[in-house]
Amino acid sequence: MSLGRSALERWPAVFAGRGVLLLLAGALHAASTAWPIDLGFARGQTLWLLQLAAMGLLALVLLRARSATQAFAAGWWFGTVYLAGTFWWLFVAMHTYGGLAAPLAVVAVIALAASLALYFGVVCGLWQRVGIRRAAPSVPVFGALWMMAEMARGTWLTGFGWGAGGYAHLDGPLAFYAPWIGVYGMTALAAGLGMALAQVLSVSRGLAPRAGILAGVALVLALPLALPAAWNEWTRSSGSLSVTLLQGNIPQNEKFETGTGVARSLAWYHTELLAANTALVVAPETALPVLPFQLPEGYWESLRAAMDGSNRVAVIGMPLGNEAQGYSNSVLGLVGGLAQPLRYDKHHLVPFGEFIPPLFRWFTALMHIPLGDFNRGALGQASFAVQGQRLAPNICYEDLFGEELAARFADASLAPTIFVNVSNLAWFGDTVAVDQHVAISRMRSLEFQRPFVRATNTGTTAILDHQGQMRAALPRLTEGVLVGEVQGREGRTPFAWWAARFGLWPLWLLGLGVVGWCWRRHAA
Repeated sequence: MSLGRSALERWPAVFAGRGVLLLLAGALHAASTAWPIDLGFARGQTLWLLQLAAMGLLALVLLRARSATQAFAAGWWFGTVYLAGTFWWLFVAMHTYGGLAAPLAVVAVIALAASLALYFGVVCGLWQRVGIRRAAPSVPVFGALWMMAEMARGTWLTGFGWGAGGYAHLDGPLAFYAPWIGVYGMTALAAGLGMALAQVLSVSRGLAPRAGILAGVALVLALPLALPAAWNEWTRSSGSLSVTLLQGNIPQNEKFETGTGVARSLAWYHTELLAANTALVVAPETALPVLPFQLPEGYWESLRAAMDGSNRVAVIGMPLGNEAQGYSNSVLGLVGGLAQPLRYDKHHLVPFGEFIPPLFRWFTALMHIPLGDFNRGALGQASFAVQGQRLAPNICYEDLFGEELAARFADASLAPTIFVNVSNLAWFGDTVAVDQHVAISRMRSLEFQRPFVRATNTGTTAILDHQGQMRAALPRLTEGVLVGEVQGREGRTPFAWWAARFGLWPLWLLGLGVVGWCWRRHAA
């Protein structure tokens, strides 16, 4: 029997085995950004070693791919499993609260994951063509290509970069690089490390290439441990602010119902807003789930009077607008002494939840989601000035887009000192979506070295410091009030400086440059 025929006969078994391996790798990658199982200590935690293991397993499969087509298939299958395992909780929003039939909701989640995974399939196919013949260059090429795939997923077609590999490294050595290169740069390093480990384990590589690759891995991982922490401090204190964060725990299936959730929201938040005695009190996204003219008589006036009679500021999430001008998902800041409240309108809207993409109105018609078509606010809106601090509101998953938050840092004198996120994650129930969103806020804290205060409907309401560490939090799915202190920060990290000016273009150019360099070497 010829060698070619033998290989052909073995291929179904080989393909099945690699498919199972990639299934495991994709599942591990999804779990690395928020461990989904309650072991008494690990639920919701980021596990950076798990993410490296997942990328290493993918890289081992790619090293054995015999064609760009096989590499594409491996990358696509890994990406589909990884993404479906990351945002499977979209099923809860579409089926449980949106009313979409369960089979259609499952198909929608898988279809979204499979379509976004095409980015990974394409770059894996390109890597096989460009980098596999040279062990050392293939490592940075893979990291650059994977980074560009994640940036494309996170920015093109409205962008949904939820669960990118860098988010698993909040507590590992790669966190050191966050204020320099941001989450996508960290994702490139993680992908490169995974490929490097696979190269070392590959029996087809000689001793010298392995030693060189191991030296590079050691340098990347050891540098954060070797350098003094003060060398990576780019910001300084701008003073402290006392804060009260409100978590109403209004069930999503009641939140916009007049006789139940609306009445409960209006009553509970009114009471707590008036009772708070800190400098800042924050109520979450759509805490007041009605338009201003629909509020009970005297409701708004009593809140304004309370702020005018004290040195407090209330930041409140609520919809604004009218039928003629359209509606916005907004935050209002009631500041004592100001005739008009401060205002922030959400810029990055959620597809299907807050705006309907072209050609998809038929899909949203199958669901029953209120407040589903908003106007878009401007990018880089002014911060709220509060007792010497500059508060930068962002709503729901807007903190996912660090390059958009960076627009506020173009002028250092106006850059925010504290980020304020208001969210309503009740759409996703008691799932890892809550933990993943906390990880996203933590990453922005590391990138900008700014604290985050998070006021949410059902969790996690928390205070994060400028190093991404959680200082205080409320239990999820509980009604509660969190009182604490937050320390504002001034100054700009390298990431804040270059992302404010150029967005993600430096990373795009760097990635293209690395791939182009290796392509020329390969062609030669």
